Amino acid sequence: MKYIIKEAKTVDEAIEVALLELKVKREDVEIEILEEASKGILGLIGVKDARVKVTVVKDLISLSQDFLDKLIKSMAIVASVQIVEESDKLLVEITDVNSRDKGILIGKRGNTLDSLQYLLSLYVNRDRDEYKKVILDIEGYRKKRENTLIKLAKRMADKAIRNKRVVKQEPMNPYER
Repeated sequence: MKYIIKEAKTVDEAIEVALLELKVKREDVEIEILEEASKGILGLIGVKDARVKVTVVKDLISLSQDFLDKLIKSMAIVASVQIVEESDKLLVEITDVNSRDKGILIGKRGNTLDSLQYLLSLYVNRDRDEYKKVILDIEGYRKKRENTLIKLAKRMADKAIRNKRVVKQEPMNPYER
């Protein structure tokens, strides 16, 4: 596990400095106070800073990586996973998948992909106070699907104008709407 030891005038300052350096939130760490701050005699002799050890307990990237590695391995698929954490979301890209396995992971119109994203989101956000959005993609599928839906919408709009009638689409999942 990743940890850091920091010193500051107060325990709270030392914790804040450690959290900034580790780039994590307080809920994702375990804090051990090694030494309390001491003012000493008249604030001159024997002044000690507070020392804390901050250990990352819930690293979202490693949690996600482990979860997806086990899931993909249990599906007997060979792939690699890249994860990037941004301030409000977790971007996950599965790459190096052969075409048959890619079809299995994506599913019909992305249903399996959406289900995997949902499961990963549940796993990542359990025991967390602040929700972190998870976006899972497989070799750029989401961008390709977005382009396909844009073309379809334009074609249907032209058809509606041409026929002067309402054109209905089949239901879409929340991500595609």
